[in-house]
Amino acid sequence: MKMAPLWIVALLVSLSCFIDLRNSAQVVPSDGGDTDPSRVISIDCGVTQEIWDTNGFFHEADDAQFVESGKIYNVSSNDTFDYSQEQVSEQMKTVRSFPEGKRNCYTLRPKQGKNKNYLIRTFMSYGNYDNKSSIPYFHLHLGVNFWTEIKLENVSAIKRKRVVHVSPTNYIDVCLINVGKGTPFISLLELWPLSNSIYRAASSLLPLGLLTGVNLGMSERLNFIRYADDIYGRSWRNGKIDNSERFSTSEAIETDVKEYRLPTEVLITAVRPLNNVSSSLYINLTSINVTADSEHYVYLHFFDFEEHSRGQVRSMEITFTDTIREPVTLKYQDVHTLVKRIPKGVALTGISITSTPGSGLPPMINAYEVYEALPQPITPTHEQDVDAMRNIKHAYNIIRISWQGDPCMPKEYRWEGVTCNYSENIPRVTSLNISSSKLTGQIVPSFSYLMTLQALDLSNNQLTGEIPESLAELPNLKLLNLTGNNLAGTIPKALRKKSSLTLISDGNPDLCQADSCKTVTKKFIKPLVASLASVAVLVLIVCITLMLSKHKRIKKVLSSKKDDQIKSNNQGFSQAEVHDITNDYATEIGAGGFGKVYLGRLKDGTQVAVKLLSNSSLQGFKEFQSEAKLLSFIYHKNLVSLIGYCDDGDMRALIYEYMAKGNLRNLLSEKNPDILTWNERLNIALDAACGLDYLHNGCKPPIIHRDLKSSNILLSENMHAKIADFGLSKAFANDTDSHISTRPAGTLGYLDPEFHKSGNLNKKSDIYSFGIVLLELMTGQRAITETSDEGTRHISDWVNPKLEIGDIQSIVDPRLEGKFNTASAWTFLEIAISCITPEANKRPDISSVVIDLKHCLSLETSLVESAENSSLISTTTLETSYSQSGLSYSPPSAR
Repeated sequence: MKMAPLWIVALLVSLSCFIDLRNSAQVVPSDGGDTDPSRVISIDCGVTQEIWDTNGFFHEADDAQFVESGKIYNVSSNDTFDYSQEQVSEQMKTVRSFPEGKRNCYTLRPKQGKNKNYLIRTFMSYGNYDNKSSIPYFHLHLGVNFWTEIKLENVSAIKRKRVVHVSPTNYIDVCLINVGKGTPFISLLELWPLSNSIYRAASSLLPLGLLTGVNLGMSERLNFIRYADDIYGRSWRNGKIDNSERFSTSEAIETDVKEYRLPTEVLITAVRPLNNVSSSLYINLTSINVTADSEHYVYLHFFDFEEHSRGQVRSMEITFTDTIREPVTLKYQDVHTLVKRIPKGVALTGISITSTPGSGLPPMINAYEVYEALPQPITPTHEQDVDAMRNIKHAYNIIRISWQGDPCMPKEYRWEGVTCNYSENIPRVTSLNISSSKLTGQIVPSFSYLMTLQALDLSNNQLTGEIPESLAELPNLKLLNLTGNNLAGTIPKALRKKSSLTLISDGNPDLCQADSCKTVTKKFIKPLVASLASVAVLVLIVCITLMLSKHKRIKKVLSSKKDDQIKSNNQGFSQAEVHDITNDYATEIGAGGFGKVYLGRLKDGTQVAVKLLSNSSLQGFKEFQSEAKLLSFIYHKNLVSLIGYCDDGDMRALIYEYMAKGNLRNLLSEKNPDILTWNERLNIALDAACGLDYLHNGCKPPIIHRDLKSSNILLSENMHAKIADFGLSKAFANDTDSHISTRPAGTLGYLDPEFHKSGNLNKKSDIYSFGIVLLELMTGQRAITETSDEGTRHISDWVNPKLEIGDIQSIVDPRLEGKFNTASAWTFLEIAISCITPEANKRPDISSVVIDLKHCLSLETSLVESAENSSLISTTTLETSYSQSGLSYSPPSAR
């Protein structure tokens, strides 16, 4: 089989995966149980930077990774807020308002993915943010269906809405709907992961909207409870029952709080009949209007903390609206939650709790919740179509006010230019018109996943490249309009043969139609052959000259540097050979996201590192061999060489040259007794920069590393640094649907902050990551550090305060004990700070960084050599030498 040219293979690899907007990784304390609060999404609507509030809770910035429309406002300074007991008072001071469009949506992408249980909550506080003193009324939708209405009682009121939702997709849309009665707005949006065993509708997976959640017997000093007291982030307001008295315990609770994970304040407070004169309690629910129109769920929470005398039991009968009865017997210090479904047709007006005749103790209750099962009459669009449309939108950065939420549903909010088929149970996209939309780049593969598509209009854009043959696989495609683009190449034969298809491709000057190609070929065949022959002779002469020259250079380099690159032989290995190379995996030398790494030895004695890809890293993997071959062609002295690969049976492995000194992160660790000198750190930085320069500027098309970090910079026996794992974040992404994957690469702490806005990783994203590596080299600190008092701290947040006061001595790794050149340290820091500038367009190209690092290293070397009979250069000497040379060593500005 004839192989495609290398540049074509490289181009295909560069387009092989899409970037998924990441769910931001929030860092809050983990309880270690069935939910991890570090996966909470909390968006402080109206703020542009992520923050920790005064309660120690983390809030995401309100930016493009969640919402693409709307305007942000501060609440009016003329309005007086009285949130003295309100934990979210800070978050009520800003809002995002949506003056345009009928439907505006936040898209949440929880890490746990689909078919998981979540609590979603919104907070709205008008605060006269628009200075109109007119409180708007609007609706909320959960996905494509109605959730609730929003109507605030007054200007300063806070409206909370909570729903428990089992998401059938990897994303959850929370949409604000303009119903013509004012501009929708939102102050705070949260998503909390729940245990899958709680708050589930028995008959279906209907969402459950909270009507009320009350903690009985709570202290008057508390208005309500939520995080951090409640690990699930629920809000519990203070409530009372008529003719009851509050009682509580101050004893330490030693009990299993079970699946509902009730807060301590709920467990230690309760109510019982007043003075025990009555043997019953009555919860009046008329104020929350629990009508007979819907199915409801009641959760009664009990914890009997009152010690029982010998033989005493607390036995009760619960009556719901005089018709539904349920017995309950409480054990001492045992949490019990009674869940009762109230079917549609029953109006729940109240709940009676009565002691049974055999009970020696009065009835009691700690808390209760009432939820309404929300009907889901509207079926969302087919998930494959939604994924494809969202990827198309992302690939071309299409910003249209209507392109939010579901593409087809509800019908009145269908995306502009999209036509859908509603005759089937599940809506499907049948027509897509995005002509004259300023689309650039190639025709992305996602179009070919709209399997019911009948018409596709991409005319009058700036599309380039070839027409993908995959479009011919769309079984229902009748019209394909590509007029007025910059497409090139030949129209695929499969499209030309599709008799049912009308293909319009005028206005593409470089696009070759079948008939015209033949005419051109016949007319110009002789002069073309003559020209090609002449060119071929010239190219042959040049190639022979270059090959002879390259052979001499390679021979010279290999003879002078023992640790230089092992040239790839593009070799394939069998399973048996991998077993022999690793001596049956005798020595594990590392592990990472792609799998474990073992020490091996080839037959010629060359040591290698064998990366055995785990099953999880192979999900969705289809082109292992071709991509492994491509990686093995990439050759540079500052890139770890891929010697070969194994693609045999169920085994896939990559065989790399062995780097004896391991990775940079471990060498910088406090556990490493061999401290890297300042000069070694400069050389490592320069080596890594040269490797990245080759990927960015020496490869055509450029290769974006996408996960550059200190653990991906390896060192040879002679301390030469080389970049590893370039290309792997795309080639081996853990994604079960790789053809429309939008899974992001990158590691927390190194990930470009601009990624959250654009959703793209590019050269400047690698520059940001490299800047973080430079700060690690300089400080010895990790990119992300866990501290007891600050929680999670980013390295830039540690550097900036010291930078602002010009304290270079505190910034440089203290283990160097002052053995560094202050002037070169300032220069090095300036390079690092320029790389991590928040605005990507202000970051330097890596080629400029290489030049600056070479200057920094040469300065260090010259000053060291000029210091006579001294192994330690003082700060004063260095600054004097630097000043006399006419160079500036003033500190860079903090970002």
